[in-house]
Amino acid sequence: MPETAPYSPPLPPSTFREHLRATVKLGVPLVIMQVTQMLVNVTDTLMVGWLGVEELAAGVLAFQTLFVVLIFALGISAALMPLVAGAMAKGDTQAVRRSTRMCLWVLLIVVCLFVLPLGFGEQILLALGQKPELAAMAQTYIEIARWSLIPAFLFTGLRNFLTSIEQTRAILWITIAMAVLNAFLNYALIFGNFGAPRLELEGAAIATCIANSAALIALALYVQFSRVARPYALFQRFWRPEWPAFFEVFKLGLPIALTILAEVGLFTGVSLMIGWLGAVPLAAHGIALQLASITFMVPLGLSQAAAVRVGNAVGRGDRNAIGLAARAAMALGVGFACLAALIFLLFPRPLVSLYLEADGPQVTEVLATATALLFMAALFQIFDTMQVTSLANLRGLKDTNAPFTIAAISYWPIGLGTAYVLGFALGFGAVGIWAGLVAGLAVASAWLTWRFSRREQLGLIPAA
Repeated sequence: MPETAPYSPPLPPSTFREHLRATVKLGVPLVIMQVTQMLVNVTDTLMVGWLGVEELAAGVLAFQTLFVVLIFALGISAALMPLVAGAMAKGDTQAVRRSTRMCLWVLLIVVCLFVLPLGFGEQILLALGQKPELAAMAQTYIEIARWSLIPAFLFTGLRNFLTSIEQTRAILWITIAMAVLNAFLNYALIFGNFGAPRLELEGAAIATCIANSAALIALALYVQFSRVARPYALFQRFWRPEWPAFFEVFKLGLPIALTILAEVGLFTGVSLMIGWLGAVPLAAHGIALQLASITFMVPLGLSQAAAVRVGNAVGRGDRNAIGLAARAAMALGVGFACLAALIFLLFPRPLVSLYLEADGPQVTEVLATATALLFMAALFQIFDTMQVTSLANLRGLKDTNAPFTIAAISYWPIGLGTAYVLGFALGFGAVGIWAGLVAGLAVASAWLTWRFSRREQLGLIPAA
């Protein structure tokens, strides 16, 4: 018999308005957490950008390389959301514990497979056609920061466990503290302030390692000793395998990781293509992409709430709630995306100028290019929101294999193919390459949204 869960979710909402409120209640802390997490990357980019255009371009390559690896943690741990939410709806604490422990096992194995090859990051970047001086500078960051992936992977697993049981307050405060610590260490170690040595890119990497390690320790202590998480006893006999749960997490999480990797591969491929154009377009690309990524954290947080709420409705067998929860998340996400697009269209130059010193070399060229790219970013805000929300809704149904196929087709042959043709064959440069982003995201958003809308006909949930 399943154990009685230490935490029981409130009575489920029944109307669309109630679903909107429930999504906001769960989603807002997740949005703040995502934005705060993003501030860690923003801080790195801002302060590295103050060193110069070449350093910023190298930093963009390094950040993108490590982010591709971190995607696997995001994907695998995302499998926890439907698994834990469904188990919570049934009151099965043992299933919650088994899934979470085995998710941490999978994350440990995967991160170990990635850390050592990243020692050859410079060679990888050179093989991908990047300029030797930029690849060498990027490796000074990667060589140190790759070790931050171990605490970052485990932090992601524990974070998604707490999110799935709808306990997000501690994650929020720990993430905020991590961002503050990272900013302080960056300012000290990059520029040699407060008596610290001036380490530039290496200093940014050391700050990332320390901040991620501190965040993991804090979150692990909370999970071990807090009133809401302690009854799950996640770390008790942690070494004991639960192979059915292990393979369930892996089977569900790997397609999610590959799906996210397909999208990130699109963005990374675009970064590499723009790197072929030189340091100035690459620096401009890094600025515009980060601004777009900041606004994307809002629909991303709302989509995580959608995965939990759809998964909970599936666990209860409530077909009507599945549709209402999904529509509520989509309405909130698209509404914010329209606002973000409007801001990009109205204030591109002031936003870009935040990343550049007024009297720095090549600033005028970077400013002009990044401003043009922000207009393209405004176009794909809605498409990006629709695809991430539809993916989360399908994830709540434990539908992960078909979305991977959809993402792979949309982002690679369509997105990257269009980017190459417009950017190089037709000579539109960085703007043409970004148009490929728009094409890939538009196709994916339409296809994934259609699949969720046909969930009954496709057999993803029992027919009425």
